[in-house]
Amino acid sequence: MTEDLDHRFSYLTWDQIKILDQVLTEAIPIHGRGNFPTLEVKPKDIIHMVKEQLIEKQIHVRDIRLNGSTASHILVKHNGTSYKDLDIIFGVELPSELEFQVVKEAVLNCLLDFLPKCVNKQKITAQTMKDAYVQKMVKVSTDHDRWSLISLSNNSGKNVELKFVSSLRRQFEFSVDSFQIILDSILAIYTASDRPLTQDCHPAVIAESMYGDFSQAMDHLKYKLISTRNPEEIRGGGLLKYSNLLVRDFKPADEAEIKSLERYMCSRFFIDFPDVAEQQRKIESYLRNHFIGEEKSKYDYLMTLRGVVNKSTVCLMGHERRQTLNMITILALKVLGEQNIIPNAANVTCYYQPAPYISDRNFSNYYIAHGQPPVFYQPYPFHIQLQSGMV
Repeated sequence: MTEDLDHRFSYLTWDQIKILDQVLTEAIPIHGRGNFPTLEVKPKDIIHMVKEQLIEKQIHVRDIRLNGSTASHILVKHNGTSYKDLDIIFGVELPSELEFQVVKEAVLNCLLDFLPKCVNKQKITAQTMKDAYVQKMVKVSTDHDRWSLISLSNNSGKNVELKFVSSLRRQFEFSVDSFQIILDSILAIYTASDRPLTQDCHPAVIAESMYGDFSQAMDHLKYKLISTRNPEEIRGGGLLKYSNLLVRDFKPADEAEIKSLERYMCSRFFIDFPDVAEQQRKIESYLRNHFIGEEKSKYDYLMTLRGVVNKSTVCLMGHERRQTLNMITILALKVLGEQNIIPNAANVTCYYQPAPYISDRNFSNYYIAHGQPPVFYQPYPFHIQLQSGMV
């Protein structure tokens, strides 16, 4: 990469552009619910179509970027990093509710064009397309943040996520996921010609690190190092992502600094999710979205998360901390149960307080379970002492 840009930016090499080209031109299945057919969508095509719709509706598009783990995968492929969601950011102006609505309708109208020709599109409404192909929609409209997200469903977890950003204070969690690849130059080539890119004929593509120092962030990515700035600014503190990086063999770039950062992460997480039930829902949602096809890693992740919370939480009362640790432990045991794995009993000591009705002579403790009910955390006194081998 050349050095003639601001320290936040750098040009992609030809090898990186080849990977980017593959990502943008490879069809991704968007799975429909019910009887709706699977749509084969090339990212470059839906990006172009959405941009044209927005321009037609008088919404200015500043630039279009590839974000997050996909960008990291393109920049450093050999260190084993993978990506699931394809995160596309449209820089747009969203001054009022009307523009939010226009953006939503533009995406849903574009999906219609990907339906098979035999389908009668006249009878299909935007709401129908939303119900059939959209996994989630998010809208944020505050004094500092104005953006919306439309995530298109993929059963293997490789969702196409279209994000429309007017303003967003914090655009990354850690240095290794702070990269954004500016796509406008390569999209212009796709529009102008169908000829494949070559080493002698390809556009200049620029990437930016929102972390601030591109070279330093690249070193972190290459050598699997963990670093961030001001984790208290991140919703949830980056705690769940941090634990995920640890499980994937990333190491802190600064061992001394990370101890302080862990405390900030935990504090922000418990500020944003103060109730144990909220914490459980957030963790379960993270597992569903980030461990598709990696079921065996869930247990390691949960126990890593438990270890961080156990050693770095300073903002909770003792009983609140125990409730959170017990909840995470129960989720970990549930994961083992789902995988039919029995933990080493020598490493587990359980203490529990019998419910009051146990003393009732008419109570029978003989019970046959019909099916496996979902596990929900209840804040009754339940304690699991974890010894070596579980943390």
